[in-house]
Amino acid sequence: MDFIISILRVLGVGLLLGAGLPALFSVGMVCIGKGSADPSPDGTVTEGNAALRYLGYLIYAIVGAIILLSILWIARQTILYYFDIKIFPSFAYK
Repeated sequence: MDFIISILRVLGVGLLLGAGLPALFSVGMVCIGKGSADPSPDGTVTEGNAALRYLGYLIYAIVGAIILLSILWIARQTILYYFDIKIFPSFAYK
């Protein structure tokens, strides 16, 4: 039974990071696109929605932070070995 639970955990994380992060990134792109200023055919420029633009930037920052934390999680043993720094001190190191 532990084997099935482990497989389901890996599947869940794979779906979250494999499909969830690109989907979140695309939501950020849409927010920035909708919040940007749009030129009209007559040459005037309409002001964009600043709140949507900042929301898109916030989503970009969240995706970047998740990617950075994932890389640090993968390299935590190497960082501990070479620099003697525990990046995630509350988790067990083997």
